[in-house]
Amino acid sequence: MNQPTKTGEVTPGYARLVLAMLLLVYTFNFLDRQILGILVQPIKADLGLTDTQLGALGGIAFALLYSTLAIPLAIVADRTSRTWVVTISLTVWSGFTALCGLATGFWSLFLYRLGVGVGEAGGVAPSYAIIADYFPPERRGRALAIYSLGIPIGLAMGAILGGYIAATVDWRWAFIIVGLAGVAIAPIFRLVVKEPKRGGADPVAAAPVERAPVSAVFAILARKPSFWLMAFAASMSSLCGYGLAFWTPSLLMRSFDFDIIQASQFLGSLLLVGGTIGVFAGGWLADRLGSKDRGVYAKLPAIAWLITLPLFAAGFWSTSPWTAWFLLLIPNGLNILWLGPVVTAVQNLVPAHMRATASACFLFINNLIGLGLGSWVMGAMSDAMAAEFGNESLRYSLIAATGFYLIAAVLMILAVRPLRKDWVEVA
Repeated sequence: MNQPTKTGEVTPGYARLVLAMLLLVYTFNFLDRQILGILVQPIKADLGLTDTQLGALGGIAFALLYSTLAIPLAIVADRTSRTWVVTISLTVWSGFTALCGLATGFWSLFLYRLGVGVGEAGGVAPSYAIIADYFPPERRGRALAIYSLGIPIGLAMGAILGGYIAATVDWRWAFIIVGLAGVAIAPIFRLVVKEPKRGGADPVAAAPVERAPVSAVFAILARKPSFWLMAFAASMSSLCGYGLAFWTPSLLMRSFDFDIIQASQFLGSLLLVGGTIGVFAGGWLADRLGSKDRGVYAKLPAIAWLITLPLFAAGFWSTSPWTAWFLLLIPNGLNILWLGPVVTAVQNLVPAHMRATASACFLFINNLIGLGLGSWVMGAMSDAMAAEFGNESLRYSLIAATGFYLIAAVLMILAVRPLRKDWVEVA
């Protein structure tokens, strides 16, 4: 197995292996989030929960501690071993995912979902920083986009595996099986992935720097308008994206009379085909076009979201499942095209030794708003519309929520010019 040499040089083969392991961990990150979405209907029937309660389980129960602990855990990662932080995080969130299978009601499931959020809080920002130290700037966007493939792959696997296990056994075993699988992978990850030199992939090796105080990272980001505009734009997109991924299986079962297997296949295929193409295309286009104009890292997501809005709305209006699938395919790629460009841009707003903390600040805003509110807002709207629209209330709720993509696009367009000024160019 290719590993860093004694002089610290990283071989391309080992860098790709590290990226593959991080992708695997990130896939489990989103698998454990999404699996609740495909299990909504059997859980609702078994535990007698409302759409608002289920939306809270999918959103705020997970995002509350996930968002607030991400920054302190990223600070730990910037000052200690990022690989150890990721390893421990994977173990914790997988263990709590397994415990979700033992829930007896709303509050026990709420507490276990809090635990999943605690674990996942330490997974993403340190991974971003590890990738930035294994790949040079001209390949960083593609590497981060490949890592971000864990989102559509994990979402799709959560839907497909959760659906099949729930249909063949029950919903409780779906949580237990995927949770224990993540626990088993954690020690393998730690053995394979070595801690990289901070800033080691930058064109000129950075001089040794003292550990940056948290206040210094906050102060740099606070002065950069592009950070705030991109963070709030991404959070508006995530509010839609997370909410739609959570509720689409239920919509299919309620409005199209799908069973849980059909719903899992429908959503899983959309995410795998559309999502993987969209994520990788975003990173590839950003690397190809962004070297000449840093504003491209904000332009690309804005254009994608403007196309996404009408296609999602049309797909959810459709009464034919086949028509809906084709209409939803493109926006399922475009709505997450932003990941490669925006994550790369955030990495380049601060010096190398501040990257994990900067990423965590971005993720705090994105996840607290997007992940925390998305499924809850749509579930609450569905309950509010139920008296008028009955079983179709969820359909109208999802259509109304797509309007947040317009807000996201406007904010990202406003970020184009300041991003050009805020970008930290490596010598």
